[in-house]
Amino acid sequence: MSLTGFIGLGNMGGHMARNLLKNGKKLIVYDVNKTVVEQFKAEGCQVATHPADIAAASKEIVTVLPSSPHVKAVYQGDNGIFKTIQPGTLCMDSSTIDQIVTLEVAQAAALLKAEYIDAPISGGVTGAQQATLTFMVGAGNDATFARAEAVLSLMGKNIVNLGAVGNGTAAKICNNMLLGIQMVAVAETMNLGISMGLDAKALAGIINTSSGRCWSSDTYNPVPGVIPNIPCAKGYAGGFGTSLMAKDLSLAQNASTNTQAPTPMGSLAHQIYRILARDPTYQAKDFGVVYQFLKKQNV
Repeated sequence: MSLTGFIGLGNMGGHMARNLLKNGKKLIVYDVNKTVVEQFKAEGCQVATHPADIAAASKEIVTVLPSSPHVKAVYQGDNGIFKTIQPGTLCMDSSTIDQIVTLEVAQAAALLKAEYIDAPISGGVTGAQQATLTFMVGAGNDATFARAEAVLSLMGKNIVNLGAVGNGTAAKICNNMLLGIQMVAVAETMNLGISMGLDAKALAGIINTSSGRCWSSDTYNPVPGVIPNIPCAKGYAGGFGTSLMAKDLSLAQNASTNTQAPTPMGSLAHQIYRILARDPTYQAKDFGVVYQFLKKQNV
């Protein structure tokens, strides 16, 4: 059986890679965290010293990386994928990055007779664990999408064809801007209601059966004790970090500037998460910790 390459074994990528293993894929993996790499080696994966080793061994590669500079380094760096990439290779990038970088890397891949497509994800750590992620795919054509779908469907349940390369990234940026705005809104609403004497679960129950219902309330409510087994129930450990939310909101602001589309609420949410990402109290916590930040402001 041919190898599938996987680069980026963090909170999301680690679970995604394991779902490929569960579905019979043979993996060669790379991550800067050597402890995690050793865990995958113990589970039967081949391991690479550099991303270039992945490209030399596989013509089917998935990457899940934190930011645009990481993607550029992994693909175009001195020991990057493009140093050894084979013609006909399909690279599926599930990172959330600038659309401009997506297009640049795709163009570079095409010059090497390979394909790079954007396939960012939504569904959180739980979705990654349970293989219920949504993939927003900019494949460029139906044949490439079909090839990618055969791999991505092993890690998710909604594989959406958005057409041109770059469109997946655009959709993800828009979704995460809304998520950031939504979480701030839920956090300040819950803080206000509790301050007014309402029980947290009772208030959440009203919101979740009324017009204010949203994912940040009914699935990921940031108030401890409302929903079990999510990051806020574990001291906001794990999940989607404040620094990553700040990064994604900055991507939305970059896109807003480039397109001249106004995003006033996105800008406000960005400023709040920038504060959290710089504060040692909050910077390593799940983005739902914005509730604690607002609560702390109560007079």
